[in-house]
This record gives sequence, structure tokens and C-alpha cells, in this order.
Amino acid sequence: MPRPHRNLVEGGLYHVYNRFSSGEEIFAEPGEADRFVRLIRAAKRRDDFLVYAWCVLSNHYHLVLRTSAVPLSRTMAFVQGGFSRSFNRRSHRSGPLWQSRYQTRLVDDQRYFDQLVVYVHLNPVRAGVTSDPADHRLSGHRELLGKVRHPLVDVDEALYGFAAKRSRARREYVSRLESAIETDKGVVTRLALPWWTRDRELEPEEGRPFVDELGRGTGLERPRLDGDTFLALACRVLEVDPGVLGSGLQDRATTRLRELVAAVGVERWGQRAGELGRVLGRHPDVVSRWVRKAGQRRAEDPAVAERHDALDRALAEAVTSAEGAR
Repeated sequence: MPRPHRNLVEGGLYHVYNRFSSGEEIFAEPGEADRFVRLIRAAKRRDDFLVYAWCVLSNHYHLVLRTSAVPLSRTMAFVQGGFSRSFNRRSHRSGPLWQSRYQTRLVDDQRYFDQLVVYVHLNPVRAGVTSDPADHRLSGHRELLGKVRHPLVDVDEALYGFAAKRSRARREYVSRLESAIETDKGVVTRLALPWWTRDRELEPEEGRPFVDELGRGTGLERPRLDGDTFLALACRVLEVDPGVLGSGLQDRATTRLRELVAAVGVERWGQRAGELGRVLGRHPDVVSRWVRKAGQRRAEDPAVAERHDALDRALAEAVTSAEGAR
């Protein structure tokens, strides 16, 4: 029986988590947790999502993130699937590594969000790994305290839900952790805050939804299109002859166009590599390679990222105009 489709909101805030099958403590093995975190960092660069909290323990992980235009399913396939394949190769094993596909819960309430950030970062304490979450290297807690030079967490975005100024937000965040520890253990562990020479207003990234707009869909309307319709629409928007994309031309401009159309189609419009390959007369693996290359270019070059966004918006507008004309 096929898995039920997950309706995930673009721009939605999600708690994502999973554990290894049979509770295996794979992340306790040397280097494995770091490899997993590197995959999350790579996915973040590629897919442009925001991270509010994270934690990796010996047999499971938690991740609180806000999605971008790239679907969460694609991001997690890269992270979980990539880790599974590399671990199985290194360990000379086969079969499923994870207990299930990733689990998700939409965060649609400010109070729940505040509790969730605390819950995720207190996982090492609750698991008995440490009495102070700052002693656990594999989480976003130290990052929110300003103790990590290159954080995975988007610190200002994460703290913005606690207060408008950085120092006050950190104090409020730590206060809530201390209260949670007191409730759980009957003892208050005083969590040290770093010292700042000056305070400043928190500045969530321009164009991003704030934390107090949890779970609201900010995405475009993208109806499901068959491969022929999608390709025809994309070529009309780009003012390109569809025959060019399916031709044998290998010049740089044509190659970049193929990568652009394939990436926007697969990542944002739910197209399958096999379907686009059929329309373009290419093997699905070739289309998948176009998508990967386009993702790498988008992560490295803001101009490429803007071109992806522009095509995405133009496609949505074209669909809306066509529907309005009916």
C-alpha cells in the first residue's frame, strides 16, 4: 500500500524527529553524529530553510525548522537518505536504518513553539546524559547562548519569540529552561549566560516570516500539473522553444535552462524526474543530475537563487491567470 501523501505548508514551522530502528545507538559511534549534522548544514545551504532548535542523541534526533519553497520531504530525503546510504556503505550493511520515515508536527501556536525550543534543548538532561544542556555539544543550546562561532541555528530568528532584544531574549530563554529543569528534577540548575558589552535589537531576516506568524502558509499556489503541461508552461514563461530543451544542444545557456526548469519542477512543483525525463527524452537519472547541479548553483550564487524564485512566481501567476480566464 502506498504511503499517504503529507500536506506540508511552505513556510510552515515543523518539529521533525526520528530514531533508529530498534533504538540502535548509531550516533554514539565515533564521527557518526557529526556526519549527520554536516548533512543538515548542507541541506540548509541548498534548500534555504531556517533552524530554530536541534539536538542529536545516541539513537535519535530533533529538529525545529521553517521550510522554504523546497518541500520538507525533499530536504529530509537528502538528510536521512544520505546518512543511511553512507552509513550502510561504511558498515557493510543493508536494509532500513531508521525506524520510519521522518516524523513531523506542524507548530501553529506561539506557546507551543516556546515550549518546543526548550524541550528539544533539554533532551540531553532528560536522557541523563548531562545535568547542564550547555555540556552537550550536539544541540542548538550553546548556539543560542552565543558560544558557537558558526551556529546551525538561526539565532536571531529563534530568540525573537522570547523578547525583542538579544540579551533579554537569552535571559528569558534560559529562565524557561531552568523552570523546566526544576519541574522535571526538583532542582534548579543555574545556567550561565555569556556577558555582552552591548545589547541590540534582534533582526529576523528580511522577507522571512517572524516567529509570531507560526505555521502560516506563505507559499504560492502550485497545482499538480502533468509533465507535458508543466514543461509547456515553463517554456512559455521563459520564452523558449520546448524543442530546445529536448534537443541535443550542449551549450552552457541551454544546459542552465534545463537545470533551472528541472529544479523548479522537481523541487517546487512536484514533478517527478521520470516524468520530466519522458517529456524531454532523457533518463530520469539525467534529470536528477540537473536538479542536483542547479541546487548547488543556487546555494552558491544569489543570482541563481533569484532566477529560481522568479520562474516559480511567474509559473504561479501564469496558472492563476489561466484559471481566471476560464
